[in-house]
Amino acid sequence: MKSIYDLKYEDMEQMVVDHGWKKYRGKQIFQWLYRKRVDHYEDMTDVSKDMHAILQDEYRMEPLKVLNRQISKDGTRKYLFELADGSSVETVLMVYHYGMSVCVTSQVGCNMGCKFCASGLLKKQRDLAAGEMVQQILMVQKDLDADNERISHVVVMGTGEPFDNYDNVMDFCRIINHDLGLGIGARHITISTCGLVPKIRRFADEHTQFNLAISLHAPTNELRDELMPVNHAYPLEELMDALRYYADENNRRLSFEYILLKGKNDSFEHARQLAKLCKGFDVFVNLIPYNQVDEHGFKTVDIKSAMAFYDSLMKLNVKATLRQEHGADIDAACGQLRAKYERGKTH
Repeated sequence: MKSIYDLKYEDMEQMVVDHGWKKYRGKQIFQWLYRKRVDHYEDMTDVSKDMHAILQDEYRMEPLKVLNRQISKDGTRKYLFELADGSSVETVLMVYHYGMSVCVTSQVGCNMGCKFCASGLLKKQRDLAAGEMVQQILMVQKDLDADNERISHVVVMGTGEPFDNYDNVMDFCRIINHDLGLGIGARHITISTCGLVPKIRRFADEHTQFNLAISLHAPTNELRDELMPVNHAYPLEELMDALRYYADENNRRLSFEYILLKGKNDSFEHARQLAKLCKGFDVFVNLIPYNQVDEHGFKTVDIKSAMAFYDSLMKLNVKATLRQEHGADIDAACGQLRAKYERGKTH
């Protein structure tokens, strides 16, 4: 059965019309879901009982089950949710000076195989539907409602490769962006990809206001081949060509995500190579301290080394920031909490 949360606003309007109801009913239902955030059709008090019954028969609405919630001393909240089919996914809320940002998972498991990443510890089982991503946001927002707080930013940067689930991810972004619902600004929604070139070009052609981030993590083909198998299919030359096309089509700033791995990609020479890649782009490099994953053996850099890399980029005229560390005292690395839970089920 399809989830009611899979429906974009336009789909909701079409659904009520198809049932012979007035078009405005679609707006009512949409606002009950996202403005008032009800959990049951019966709570939609200006919708008839007959409509309740039909919606109940045709669209699932039950909330996700919370399997685990960890709260860090820095305010980071990490959730492990169970989906309707029993699959589990992680969602993370991070507190910044500019607001509350939620990192959303787009697939159950991941097949990209990045050597440093906990998400790939469990292989991809399936894509998430748009509604399953929407519900991650809703579950976190309902948690925040008690404190009168609001999600201001969303990054599709959790487990999975978002552009490997392109259509559902785009539907998700449009649902949470709609101003009659959660109203999260398009420029506050970021989609991250490890470099699926055809989908980057497709995204460029859509001319959306959503932000694009590239999980780069290495400035040369040799090193990127070693760390990220996707580079064998789409080497840096093809990736950068696609990004130039995106920039030409959209005139938007790009973000490069760059996880600092001790002794692997953190030297001055790496900074110089990264600056060369950035040349000609309006790009912002987001340097990320590595959350260590025991299974992979990579080490995080100390703050002195991280700042030295940052300073090197700035001297080379590359705009950069060093992301503050989040959730170091909990299962912080993306995919880590889920991997621990799934291993526990088999013992």
